[in-house]
Amino acid sequence: MTVAVHVSGAPKHAVDELVPGLVAGLVASRITAGDPTLWGPDAEPEAAVRLGWVEAVANSRPLVPEIVALRDQLRAAGVDRVVLAGMGGSSLAPEVITATAGVPLTVLDSTAPAQVLAALDGGLERTVLVVASKSGSTLETDSQRRAFEVAFTDLGIDPAERIVVVTDPGSPLDIASREAGYRVFNADPNVGGRYSALTAFGLVPSGLAGADIGELLDEAEASLLEFAVDSAENPALRLGAAITGLPPRPDKLGLVSDGTHIEGLPDWIEQLIAESTGKGGSGILPIVLLPVSPELDSRPADLQIVRLVDDADEFHLRERYEGEILVSGTLGAQFLLWEYATAIAGHLLGLNPFDQPDVESAKEAARGLLDAQPEVTAPAFVQGDIEV
Repeated sequence: MTVAVHVSGAPKHAVDELVPGLVAGLVASRITAGDPTLWGPDAEPEAAVRLGWVEAVANSRPLVPEIVALRDQLRAAGVDRVVLAGMGGSSLAPEVITATAGVPLTVLDSTAPAQVLAALDGGLERTVLVVASKSGSTLETDSQRRAFEVAFTDLGIDPAERIVVVTDPGSPLDIASREAGYRVFNADPNVGGRYSALTAFGLVPSGLAGADIGELLDEAEASLLEFAVDSAENPALRLGAAITGLPPRPDKLGLVSDGTHIEGLPDWIEQLIAESTGKGGSGILPIVLLPVSPELDSRPADLQIVRLVDDADEFHLRERYEGEILVSGTLGAQFLLWEYATAIAGHLLGLNPFDQPDVESAKEAARGLLDAQPEVTAPAFVQGDIEV
């Protein structure tokens, strides 16, 4: 098996109670087949255009030689520093991939001037910027791109030679970037940002930075059958049931890395689960913990611990981890495992794991503030060159 999920205590009880129903309902094979009806009639329109991640491995294969060829071309020109401009799900997966592979990647996921300046000051003469935005209209990412365009131009560098764009086909960024002559990689529009680890959003910046993205896809492909089969041994069904739990279920999920070779995976899992399940007055609140966090010893009643380890089957033999969920596996397999498990948890909780109402409302509010042009008011008083 490419992954292992070990459960004991309350999580085992949840698995024993919930998995038979999931198997009888053919939940695993229906997700794999792209069945949008699993999350109820209200979620069906959204789910119908958000299940492309189950085919991400096959759809992403043709990208690998293109990304590797571009990386070799850039390095031949002395460009070996990769900066990723992306927010949220567009940047978290590449951070995990490159950190685990031990290759450098500078992630710019802030518009704070000091953060932007630090990214600009790292050596522009050897820098390529990857601009990642699914919608192509993310204001933060657009402002980061503009800053780099000016900086490249000021140094006499053609931005078209140093900016690579990842976006959905037909997005405003896709159209504008092609007109400007930038290299564009289109991602599958039927994959949401937080489920995009194995699409162009995860692969382009990681591959340009030097990670072996072909091996990553191999790892994921090796796990596909395990997650697709309707069996009580399916690790995705087991994990989905375990993190959902039984009433009175703990609604907080503590994620801790303990000896695993994978770097930073809890941060990616945190957003995946939080954004997918926290809605409609229900959900799971994920919390990233350290191996020394006091919650691991105090065991609050409303907190379920998930421990990411190198070998869950061996790790469980240590008795003090009774009642925890232990998960191990290759990185590519874990990306798929958690995507399946999160979708399964959404099914069990009766909510849509693919929409993002709070994200959209926040974007609308930000656009409203930027579009509003308040009238200039007279200053209360003037002192020299200062108006108050």
